[in-house]
Amino acid sequence: MRNLLKEKLRKGGNAVGTFIELGHPDVAEILSHSGFDWLLIDGEHSPMGFETMERMLQAMAGTDCTPIIRPQWNDPVIIKRVLDLGAHGIVVPWVNTEEEAEAAVSAARYPPEGIRGWGPRRASRWDPDYRDTANEEILVAVQVETQMSLDNLDAIMGVDGVDACYVGPWDLSNNLGFSVPPDYDNKAFTDAIEYVLGVAADHGKPAGMWCNLDNVGWAVGKGFRFNTVIDADTMLAYGAAEAVKRGRGD
Repeated sequence: MRNLLKEKLRKGGNAVGTFIELGHPDVAEILSHSGFDWLLIDGEHSPMGFETMERMLQAMAGTDCTPIIRPQWNDPVIIKRVLDLGAHGIVVPWVNTEEEAEAAVSAARYPPEGIRGWGPRRASRWDPDYRDTANEEILVAVQVETQMSLDNLDAIMGVDGVDACYVGPWDLSNNLGFSVPPDYDNKAFTDAIEYVLGVAADHGKPAGMWCNLDNVGWAVGKGFRFNTVIDADTMLAYGAAEAVKRGRGD
């Protein structure tokens, strides 16, 4: 197994991804050929199931775009299943403590380093080296989206096997008692986001966040380099609106 996303991040690169919540392999196929370094297939907020995720991963085969899945929760059974589908990593929601970070890493690794059960099915079908490389190559990122996660961030990022952190700005703003959507002119909120960046840097690990088209430049300029930019739903809606606008001569 070779994780091109993890390799790029190790070298200090800026890895650009996007969210997919539309459960169809055509969406994954088109976006994986569009220049993104990685796609984040969302199991937390989308309605898609494991069978759909598998078809989407299959549609990405043969590209240099790395498939990452956000599981529904920090659950070892769910994490095991999405990795067995062939995901090259996970972005784990709602990680608030060092112990929860350790649990996510353990769920993603085979013994003796973790508790992942053997049965990779599609993940190892054409990869005879999967067992020997999976523990090192699978990327584990934790989401930062609560005050508790901020309070415990130094310990969370110090966990061996946590490769990156990823800010969920809407949840973080909501949890801190600020607006939804976030107000990026709110200094208290942006200070919290920049705090994440500083702690990650202290541990020599990349930080990222969900970005829109207006603030992605700000995020990259600050040093966030594990970002997603909008999502497939927004791209479809934007493209449709633009087509209608131009078609009517507006």
